[in-house]
Formats: sequence, structure tokens, C-alpha cells
Amino acid sequence: MPMNDSQPNRQSRTMSLVEVLANIGVGYLLAVLTQAIVFPLFGVSMSVGATLEIGAIFTAVSVARGYTLRRLFEGLRIREAQRKSAARLRAADDRASQVD
Repeated sequence: MPMNDSQPNRQSRTMSLVEVLANIGVGYLLAVLTQAIVFPLFGVSMSVGATLEIGAIFTAVSVARGYTLRRLFEGLRIREAQRKSAARLRAADDRASQVD
């Protein structure tokens, strides 16, 4: 369904969280694999468990960051749609008052 400014389609908070978790899950796997390859190149030796724990810490931070930014931008998008809708209503009222 196409989106118009008078009735903006909105992603639910739950779906925002699901999207961020999927994104972060893939990111976590890539981060752990990258750590396993890159750390030894720099002389950093860690157990698999430590690598997984570090990845989990950064993943938790990433989930919070991604969700917060998603909600911020969704709020900005909704606010802009409301502003445009209000401007259209004012313009219609102005046209109607000119007819009277």
C-alpha cells in the first residue's frame, strides 16, 4: 500500500525491535568471525569464550543504540508528516475563508 502524508504508515515498536535484533544478530556473528581472524594478526590471543563475551557486550550496546535511533527517526518522520498535514489543513481553511 503506498504511503501518503495524511495517513503515515508506522512501524510498530515491536517490529522495530525485531528488525534491530535481526540486524544485530547478523552483526554479532560477523563480529565474532572478524575477531577470530583479526585479533591474531595483532598478537591478541583470546579464548573463544572471551571473544564471545566481548561480542555479547558490544551486541547489547548495539541493540540499545539501534532501537533508540530507530525510534528517534520514526518520531521525526511522524512529526514531519503531522507538520505537513497541519500545513495542508491551514491552507484549506485559508481557501475556504476566502470563498466566504
